Amino acid sequence: MIRVATWNIHRARGHVGLPRPDRILAVLAELRADVIALQEAQHYFRRATPMLPEAGLAEIGLVPLRVDPAQQGFRSNLVLARREARLLAPPRGLKLGGWEPRGAILVDLDLGQGPFRLLAAHLSLGAARRRAQAAALLAAMDPALPTLLLGDFNEWRPQGSALAVLAPVFGRPALVPSFPAIRPMLPLDHILGHPAGLVEAVALHDTPAARRASDHLPLLARLVPPWRFGPAGATSTA
Repeated sequence: MIRVATWNIHRARGHVGLPRPDRILAVLAELRADVIALQEAQHYFRRATPMLPEAGLAEIGLVPLRVDPAQQGFRSNLVLARREARLLAPPRGLKLGGWEPRGAILVDLDLGQGPFRLLAAHLSLGAARRRAQAAALLAAMDPALPTLLLGDFNEWRPQGSALAVLAPVFGRPALVPSFPAIRPMLPLDHILGHPAGLVEAVALHDTPAARRASDHLPLLARLVPPWRFGPAGATSTA
């Protein structure tokens, strides 16, 4: 079973106060995920300074997939994978624009059960911009690869802006309230898969440690091994 997660870590600040990367590491250890997309995981003005200590990540078996060797993250996004993951191509950064510059990380991975494309994104607050960003993410897909799309979409309406653009390809998402962490009401964070059936059992990771660590709670899901799918998304019998 492949476990995937997404989490907006709010610059490791919890709800208020000074950054506490140790709290983030504790929750990452709880998640026990094979690949994790983090948002708000990079300093704005000190981008060369890692937000999360890499020695601490290594202790829980995770490594950052760097777009730029000089930066741990890319436009506040960070993808972590277990050290056994196989990179099929170097990670790429996608600039998604916006008043507060948004972006995504694209990486082709094999976690031991077949290749897939991961797109980890943080979308804008404005609906029109989110629609354009969702279209850019669709354009970044590879028809030859199953696609895992996850992150903070800042969208809770099933037919609203970004989700409406993504729906013809990814279908209707599981709407799991993840914000605010102290009383989750809005499903701003999403884990989507293509073809249908790639992602299952999307659930909230709601623990006392997670509620203290950020203003969002993490989402977890299972990734069905990609080799089960044929080119048109049908289940393979091979």
